[in-house]
Amino acid sequence: MSISLRLAVPPSAQPPTLRRRQLNPRARCSNAVAAAITPVASLRPPRALRGAAPRPSGAWWRRRGDAAVCCASAHVSAETMQWVSVGAAALLMLAKGTSVHKSFLVPFVALQAPSEVITWIKGDYGQWTAFLGLLLRLLYFIPGELELPLSTMLFVSIAPRQFMNLRGTQDSVILSLMIAAYLAFQHFSGAGSVRKAFDRGAIVATLSIICITLIPLLLLF
Repeated sequence: MSISLRLAVPPSAQPPTLRRRQLNPRARCSNAVAAAITPVASLRPPRALRGAAPRPSGAWWRRRGDAAVCCASAHVSAETMQWVSVGAAALLMLAKGTSVHKSFLVPFVALQAPSEVITWIKGDYGQWTAFLGLLLRLLYFIPGELELPLSTMLFVSIAPRQFMNLRGTQDSVILSLMIAAYLAFQHFSGAGSVRKAFDRGAIVATLSIICITLIPLLLLF
């Protein structure tokens, strides 16, 4: 007598490879089409890695293939431009190769200097610095390059309140632009031509004059 056993395997217990083979050809075609279509969510910028610097707030992202391009807009504040303007004016005070009347730079610096510089000059340290510089000037000899910085400190220290209230207004920007335009006219007229103004001996003064002219013009608009 022979005994035969038959093992019945339920459909749910079949291996995944067998079930995948038994799929309907239409279902396979629809899955391939769905996989080929890229969802809109996949175009989002990739998440930042842990420890990476945060993205700038004014940046926008665009995807080209596998690379993400970031474009950010830079903004320069008015205080930064004032620092650049005062630095160029101080450089022009010490520069050579120009025939401008550098004494006009004293009211220019008083009008365009940032508030931190004015506060320091009017403070105790600035008053003592101006006092010791003036005392040294009366008793001894100081280099001519230090005459204008000392005059600027004394000018800011004794300037009336009505004049200092012009700072930060459109009137002060117009006055500064007029002073810078006059100095530019003197510089280029004394040089003879624009080409000679960019010679090796006068290029520092030329760049400083261009800088102090452009910055009030930008602040005006």
